[in-house]
Amino acid sequence: MDMRKTFTVAIVGVFLVFTLVGISAAADTIKLGVAGPHSGDLASYGIPTVRAAEIIVKKVNAKGGVMGKQVELLVEDDVCKPEIATNTATKLASEGADVVLGHICSGATKAALGIYKGAKKIAMSPSATNPALTQSGDYPNFYRTIASDDAQAQLEVDFALNNLKAKKIAVLHDKGDYGKGLAEFAKSFLEKDPRAEVVLYEGVTPGAMDYSAVVQKIKQSGADAVIFGGYHPEASKIVSQMRKKKMKTAFVSDDGVKDDTFIKVAGQYAEGVYATGPKDLSSNAMYNEAVEEHRKAYGEDPGAFYPQAYAATLALLNAIEKAGSTDYDALRKALQTNDVDTPLGKIRFDEKGDATGVGFSVYVVKNGKYVEVK
Repeated sequence: MDMRKTFTVAIVGVFLVFTLVGISAAADTIKLGVAGPHSGDLASYGIPTVRAAEIIVKKVNAKGGVMGKQVELLVEDDVCKPEIATNTATKLASEGADVVLGHICSGATKAALGIYKGAKKIAMSPSATNPALTQSGDYPNFYRTIASDDAQAQLEVDFALNNLKAKKIAVLHDKGDYGKGLAEFAKSFLEKDPRAEVVLYEGVTPGAMDYSAVVQKIKQSGADAVIFGGYHPEASKIVSQMRKKKMKTAFVSDDGVKDDTFIKVAGQYAEGVYATGPKDLSSNAMYNEAVEEHRKAYGEDPGAFYPQAYAATLALLNAIEKAGSTDYDALRKALQTNDVDTPLGKIRFDEKGDATGVGFSVYVVKNGKYVEVK
């Protein structure tokens, strides 16, 4: 036999052995995809989710993993933009993510879900609150650990009318799936209440430097309160411009604004702003433990949606363990039939994908911090 051929065969054989070992090793892990904004203006919403996953995966792996396998994180940045989220989802699916923690923003989540659905992958968001994501029935592969915007909008409307005694309401939004969806619910609830009058309903362009035109419209409308659907970059500019014009109109917003970054950017003008957000969890021992884990790991308090992300990570890994598989149908059944203890309390999921027992509270910025309105 030609020695060169023998050598070539040997090399090919070694290559195949290493390739097969690599495939075997890859298949020997549980792959948890984590998708959200990890850069850009909304990174403060996405990074806490990555950190929650890192903390839990480190603990789980130290105890032997899930189904005897180590958990591997696949982290991808979607910058909260739908057009990037489709690429993110495609990449996670092609890399073999067994389940996905994310996405964060409702628009990005919606864009990604069709890809995960086609790949038969479960995705669970700690923050995407658009009601249609679960209520339309289009995405049976989607779950979330946060209540939907219809509940959030109702709370905002009730608070504006009952607590602030507002009668004339301006409803604004950022034209996105999340912000506009929430604003539409708020508008519809207000229109059904004889105590209220919607004096302005308008969308603003995200990323604009100046919102003086819409601020002037609010002033001219005579609104007692503004309900805004959207995120902190736009809210901070609108509020700041309102206060600089000496407008005392109450500003009520959502969990897209209930973030410390809003306070940092708006500064003194953030004082007195109201925002709905997940219920206060400080009496939950598991929540306090999770917060302390974050402090030890990262030297600071966790940011927005951290407990929801912590709960989602636990729920996903628990479902895999209970199902004894990463099979799509087995995971759906496990999520809907097993309770799991989390920083949000004991939760399970209904057939639509919503977590039971989660809800919202109203917060106000007081002395530079959000505090719950009792």
